[in-house]
Amino acid sequence: MTTSKKDASTAGKLLSSAKTPKKVKSVAGSDLAQAKGGSKKKK
Repeated sequence: MTTSKKDASTAGKLLSSAKTPKKVKSVAGSDLAQAKGGSKKKK
């Protein structure tokens, strides 16, 4: 299952905020990794 664009956007905002706790950033990062059309790491 992939993350919707809306959820991915919210996750990005959470990750960029300095006030976001580490645990929340961990979940947000996971959501972004599963987002449709997200960036893929190049080898």
